[in-house]
Amino acid sequence: MSLSLLSNPEVLVDQVVNGLTIGGIYALIAMGYTLVYGILFMINFAHGEIFMFGSFTGFFVLSALVQSGFAERFVVLSILTALLGAMAVSSLLGVLLERVAYRPLRKAPRLAPLISAIGASIFLQNVMMLIVKARMQIYPDVFPEDFLELGRFSISYFQIFIILGSIVMMAGLVLFIRKTKTGKAMRAVAEDKDAAALMGVNVDRIIVVTFVVGSCLAAVAGVMVGMYYTQINHMMGFMPGIKAFTAAVLGGIGNVAGCMVGGYVLGISEAFSVFFLPAQYKDVIAFSLLVLILIFRPRGIFGEVVSERA
Repeated sequence: MSLSLLSNPEVLVDQVVNGLTIGGIYALIAMGYTLVYGILFMINFAHGEIFMFGSFTGFFVLSALVQSGFAERFVVLSILTALLGAMAVSSLLGVLLERVAYRPLRKAPRLAPLISAIGASIFLQNVMMLIVKARMQIYPDVFPEDFLELGRFSISYFQIFIILGSIVMMAGLVLFIRKTKTGKAMRAVAEDKDAAALMGVNVDRIIVVTFVVGSCLAAVAGVMVGMYYTQINHMMGFMPGIKAFTAAVLGGIGNVAGCMVGGYVLGISEAFSVFFLPAQYKDVIAFSLLVLILIFRPRGIFGEVVSERA
């Protein structure tokens, strides 16, 4: 493995780029897990289905724009429209989940919302299965298939779009949490809900905002995955959801910065796993990392930073 990498630096660079591409997507999805955990101390196992609904919404929007001929003339505007549509639908879904599946169980034993989340996940999978008749869907190909040449190396414009897009989204989230009044309220609620309420923070509203923000990030990741892998189905939320959860645990669930690092570590690990394992076994990496982290460092690489949760 090492000899082939040393003799082929292009392969090394390709795998790093592939790792950063998929790692950025994992990090975006993982943000939803870590935000909800930071506020409510629960794992939203239906988050993978919010990601799936975002991907399908982008698919429906782009398909309509391609059929109308709009996407051929206005590529950037079409992709932006698909992203905004996906964020709108996923946000609405996140709010509904919070109101229907989680809020009534807020004071119940911790096992109750976990079971509710799993039930919501299965329900959403079946809803999408009825909509698309359980058929695999081919994502519209609207992004130019050109490459940026850098000497002996090349990188597709779409990978650049995903890498830069995920970084911009995550940087925006950090600025939102640290610089805005709502972000500061989210940190206050994460640290102590009762104290935040006494200080005039509307805790229910902040929890809804948390679900909206996490859902928007998952929706963007869903559209990116659809355009990157070109095939989507109603079960697509499960595996990326588990891997994003692994990324969140890896970095320290509840820790935003750790969540980002966890996503990239998992993505790059998967990209380089092709030198050790057949491609069909690359998912083993995520589960192996999850088991190792839970055994040796259950608080993750960076641990939880209570004052910076959410």
